[in-house]
This record gives sequence, structure tokens and C-alpha cells, in this order.
Amino acid sequence: MLKLLLVVLIVLLGSAICSSSEAALFSVSPIRVRQLAQSKKPSAVALLAIREKMNRPIATLVILNNIFNIVGSIVIGTTAASVFGDAWLGLFSAVLTFLIIIFGEIIPKTIGERYAESLALLIALPVTGFTFLFTPVVWLMEKITAPLTQGNKRPTTNEAEIQLLTTIGREEGIIEDDEAEMIHRVFRLNDLTAADLMTPRVAVTYLHGTLTLAECQQEIINSQHTRLIVVEDSIDHVIGIVLKDELLAAIIEGKSSQQIATLTREARFVPEMVRADKLLKTFQDKREHLMVVVDEYGGVAGVVTLEDVLEVLTGEIVDETDRFIDLQEIARRRRAKMLQGGL
Repeated sequence: MLKLLLVVLIVLLGSAICSSSEAALFSVSPIRVRQLAQSKKPSAVALLAIREKMNRPIATLVILNNIFNIVGSIVIGTTAASVFGDAWLGLFSAVLTFLIIIFGEIIPKTIGERYAESLALLIALPVTGFTFLFTPVVWLMEKITAPLTQGNKRPTTNEAEIQLLTTIGREEGIIEDDEAEMIHRVFRLNDLTAADLMTPRVAVTYLHGTLTLAECQQEIINSQHTRLIVVEDSIDHVIGIVLKDELLAAIIEGKSSQQIATLTREARFVPEMVRADKLLKTFQDKREHLMVVVDEYGGVAGVVTLEDVLEVLTGEIVDETDRFIDLQEIARRRRAKMLQGGL
């Protein structure tokens, strides 16, 4: 009788360890595992290796679990038959099945899910060792199941999940409101284009390159922009960009007869449909603050500034020199007036 109880205990304990280990490995967050692995602790590094390639460790646990359940049941059945006789063997088998389901599966898996991180770190090294020992069997199982398990690996996370976690973090007080708002704004960069951010051409301030500083002096002084585009005969023929400070300095130095075109810098052009995140990278790489936006036909659609892109992240940026806050709204009003005038 003692032998029978000992074998039952070993089977239940072995099955419970395998079930709780499997549940813990599946439940622990991959992102959390990567964070733990940065500590360089052997158990954390081993857990990261397991999470990055789960098929072999899980196959090992399944093999071990079945060894305990199948082989153990055979041993228990033989021992029980000698203790109780064949008449009670059926009832004993039913009780044993019930015990395995409750204490070998349900309770251990619940515990494994609840204490996933602690258990996963505890079993990472032993599972790695058993996986190495069972390599031939696991390799054979991989080859047999490969046609059914092949497919693209799912990403660790996605944009929607990150935004949801940000919202949850804000609700639980882990993330500040302004931090959460900034994170949500970052994802807007992928959804907006230069056409969404630009100042439309009807609201763009520009200078004619053939005019002199004296002829444009009042317009330069009154401009609220630090950078102005310079055109040849129309806005669709941009020849460069000038800095307001350089124009004012030239006027002060007595160079009023100098043509605007002689003070221009190279203008950079971007298409309307370029995404805001790519546009921000272009501003950084080219070390520019203003670019000309062109439409599909090569005509000037407007201008976009580094500030326009940054406002996606920070909200409207207004300083003491800004007389107009929303130039796009001004452009819409001007366009409406032009249409009414043409009717």
C-alpha cells in the first residue's frame, strides 16, 4: 500500500510540475522577459532563449508530462491490481484520473499563470537542461509536426497594444497624463503627411528674387517668419530660401540695392504624401527648418517647417511674434473668398 501511495504521489507531483511550468512559460510577458534578461542573470538569459524559441522547451515538457501520466499510470495500475485486486481496479482508475485532472493539471496551471514570472525564472535552467537531454526526441517531433506548425512568427507587440497599455497605465497612475498624451501623439506621425501639416500656398509669404532689398524692405520687416521662400516669376518657380535676419542685416549694412536672389540658400523639396515621421528624419538629416512641398504635378502646394512636425508631438507652439496661429485655417478662408470672387 505504501508503494502505491508513493507512486501516485510521484506521478501527481511530476505532472503538476510539468503543467505549472508550461503555463508559466506561456504566461510570462515576452517584453518583461527581455527586460529581465538585461540583468545578465543566467536564469533570465535562459528564459529569454526559451521565449524566443518555445517549440523545443514546450515539446520537452509535454514529453515529460506524458511520461509521468502514461508510464506512471501503467505502474500504478499494476501496483493497484496487486493491492486491491481486479474488482476495484476500475474504481481506482477513475479516482486516479480525477486526481490527475485536479492536482496534475487545473491547480498547477492556475498557479503557473498566477506566479508566471517567479516560476519561469525558477524553471528556466532546468528546462534548458532537459531540452538538451531530449534533443534527439524533440528533433524527431519537430520534423513530424513541421508541416502543421510552420508560419510567420507573430510580433511581440503592435501599435494598438502599446496605445492600449498606455491608456491603462494612465488610468492606473503608472504613467502621467502628459506622458500618455505624448506617446499617443507619437503614433500620429505615421498617419499624417506633409499635406496635412503644411501651410498651403495661398497663405505662403514669398519674395521675388529679381527685386532689391529696398523694394521688399517693408514686406521683410512686417513678416512674422524667420525664413521666406524666394521665387522667380511665380510661386511655382522657387529659386531658394532666405533668412529674415540676413536680409535685415544686409539692409542695415547699406546693401539695399542688392537683389534678393543673391542672398538665397538652396531650397529643399518634399512630396505632399511623405509621412510626418519620414519628414522629421529628413529635417534632422538635412539640418533644415523649412521645406517646400510639391504636388504630383511638380507645382508648389505649400511649405512645411520643423515646427509643424514637432507640433504633432507637443501641440500648438506659439510665441510672442505669432500674429496668426492657424495658417491652414487662414488659407481655407482665402481660398473660399477666391472661389466666391470667381462666381
